Formats: sequence, structure tokens, C-alpha cells
Amino acid sequence: MIPARARRLRAPLLLALALLLAVETVGGLTLFFARVAFGRSPGEALHVLGGALLTGVYAVYQAAHWRRVTPLRARLDYALGLLAAGSMALTLATGWLLALPWWRTRIVAHGAGPVPYAATESAVHNIGGMLVLTFALSHLGAVLFRDRAARGRTRADDEAPAGTPAGAE
Repeated sequence: MIPARARRLRAPLLLALALLLAVETVGGLTLFFARVAFGRSPGEALHVLGGALLTGVYAVYQAAHWRRVTPLRARLDYALGLLAAGSMALTLATGWLLALPWWRTRIVAHGAGPVPYAATESAVHNIGGMLVLTFALSHLGAVLFRDRAARGRTRADDEAPAGTPAGAE
């Protein structure tokens, strides 16, 4: 029998989320660097499409994840998860705001020139994307550390002589 965590880590929804996050991360960092260094936006259409898909997949994943982990607990992994979720929501929301001028310029007007992105939304989106990476990976690390520590306590309890508290040997 496969443990519940291992099943969840292999679930198609989580794999789709991870793939879309990877595509959006590479695409976003490429766009950020290329725009600053060369004044170009390579892969912009893919980034917009990926962001739209990511929004749907993330909403479904987060709803299921939240149902599984509630109620809220005062722990580091929960705090980091909330920060990750908040920064993801902010990044996705600003992505949709940035998609509107892209849609008008590229799809409606068939324009090839620069898209008139609002500076504030663009800055919040760029910084938010970096925060998503920071907090999502920190959340994952905190969860893995918590689980590893819990397994260590369980092993110590199993190996301790009868009547000896764990860690006292």
C-alpha cells in the first residue's frame, strides 16, 4: 500500500500544478530578464496562456489542499503556506490585469509593438512571482522538515527502553 503522502505527491493535479509553476517560473524570469536587458518579451504568449491555465489548476488544488489541512494551526509550515497562497493569489490577480492590455494589443488589434503594461501591476506581478517561489519552496521545506522530525521522534519512541521518555537515552 502506498502511503497517503506518496499518493498525493504523484497525483495528476499536483504534477500539473508543478509543471505549470515551472513553465511560468522559467517564462517569467526569462521575460523579466529579456525585457530589462534587451527590451524584448520572448515567450509572452506562452506565459499568458500558462498563467491562465495555472489559475484554474491552482484554484482546484488549493481548495482540496485547504480542505485537507484545516483547521489553521500556529506552526511555521502553516504560516509559510499562507504567505505562499497569498503571494500566489496576488501574482495571479496581477497576471490577469496584465493579460488585458496584452489581449487588446496582440489579439484584438493584431499589434506587434510593445504592450502598454501598467508599471505598478507589472512590478507587483514580478515581485509577487519571486515571493511565490520563496514562500512555496519554504513551505515545502518546512513540511518536509516537520515530517522528518516527527519520524525521528517516532523511531526514538520505538527504540527507547520501556519506561524511558523519547530523547532521554
